[in-house]
Amino acid sequence: MTVHPLRLLETWLADAEASGQSLPWSVAFVTATADGVPSARTVTLKRVEDDALIFTSALWTRKAREIDANPRVALLFHWPALGRQVHISAVAEHADRALAHELFDERDLPNRWQALVSRQGEPIDDLERLRQDLSTRTAGLEEPQCPTDWGALRLRPTAAEFWTESPDRLHERRMFVRQDDDWSETLLAP
Repeated sequence: MTVHPLRLLETWLADAEASGQSLPWSVAFVTATADGVPSARTVTLKRVEDDALIFTSALWTRKAREIDANPRVALLFHWPALGRQVHISAVAEHADRALAHELFDERDLPNRWQALVSRQGEPIDDLERLRQDLSTRTAGLEEPQCPTDWGALRLRPTAAEFWTESPDRLHERRMFVRQDDDWSETLLAP
């Protein structure tokens, strides 16, 4: 029986955490426009579900707009100190509002306020003024609530390659491909 790639990913994430790897849940997240123009950014994986990966985002960002136009995405985890990386192809969708609220409430208070007052990726004149504005606008206020334009994204993998470095350059490459609800596994040449 083939191991489920998300269970293997959980093991590799735990190994990265245990080894002291810096930011083990950080991942390159690649989206593309409807006509295929790619863009990439580093984000933090929030959860691994039974058959999906969970991320959060403001819903007006470039990433969210591109997912709406083209739900096919790619991810690349890289843990250089462990000699490991995982490349995942997936189909993204918006998760339910209840999950968005739950994940918003799990964020540190400064990160929740930032999500309310900063339009991530939009031009600004002065970063220090934005910091002061954030501090002034939030002083003495109750904890912020999840904004309607902030949400959770659920990515359902269609393929995953687990790469393990080898000093002789015969790297192990295990490719998992989803076929309906099952996964097949193939060993690839280095």
